[in-house]
Amino acid sequence: MAQEWHAKQVFIDETGDPIEACYENGWTDGLPVVPPTSERVESMLSGTERASEELIASIPPKWGRATVERIAINAVMAGCLPTYLPVVLAAVEAMAAEEFNLHGVQVTTSHVAPMLVVNGPIRKTLDINDGFNLFGQGWRANATIGRAVRLICTNIGGALPGELDRAAFGHIGKFTCCIAEKEEDSPWEPLHVERGFEADKSTVTVFAGAGPQSVNDHGSNTAEGILDTICQNISAPGNSSGETLIVIGIEHAKTISADGFCKVDVRRYIAETTKRYSETDLLLMVAGGPAGRWSIVVPGWGSPSSRAVTVALRN
Repeated sequence: MAQEWHAKQVFIDETGDPIEACYENGWTDGLPVVPPTSERVESMLSGTERASEELIASIPPKWGRATVERIAINAVMAGCLPTYLPVVLAAVEAMAAEEFNLHGVQVTTSHVAPMLVVNGPIRKTLDINDGFNLFGQGWRANATIGRAVRLICTNIGGALPGELDRAAFGHIGKFTCCIAEKEEDSPWEPLHVERGFEADKSTVTVFAGAGPQSVNDHGSNTAEGILDTICQNISAPGNSSGETLIVIGIEHAKTISADGFCKVDVRRYIAETTKRYSETDLLLMVAGGPAGRWSIVVPGWGSPSSRAVTVALRN
């Protein structure tokens, strides 16, 4: 008898189309997936030293068992390389933390989804985009790592749209959302260092994010001016007043820092100006293309519904 941790094997005859079989079984996110053959799964498992039967987490709302093997299967389907697997495993660990409240994220009528922020040396090793178009298309690592997490939430967790996934609208980040911080161009300490990790440690932060909102300020030449624009954006009616991720663009970060603002100052200014955020609710990072006076705000679900969780990578 097969052990419980093993995934079910499905055999398709020579006349069948493996991609269509994945559609028929409801194993996709709506886009074609890579058929997870035994050979591909074995290759994916070579990306980690962890035992294939190790249970990483039980994924709500159906509480499916996310073993290393089952996570690897979904990573194959998403198009990941084996070297990406430790990032996916760390993301699953982070999502399983009680404070992230994955069950709520999976079934809420809100439109939040797990968003990944990668810090540390692994960003460069895996070529995870932290610059031009980092929220957009064109980067395999970003697209497939984030997509693997979505497939795990659906295929292992059972969060199917209209069934247990009750999001009233959803957003494009529910397909995939994985970015990295541009640490080399930041005037401040990176996100993972603020959250208690050494700078040379590779980490994944999982945040329950709604759709990213652009902040356009090409006119302000002071820290206060740029931060006032950000405050106006996050104070708009309907935005969550809970945990919020602010991705400060390179040019904005340079201006804010040149005026003597550190991250503590930025948080304090936003909290005092908006009167609706606590300083502990504001996650700050620097990323994006080097040209253009833009920043991005990613509203969260609302405190205390979900809190971001950071986990260090393991081989």
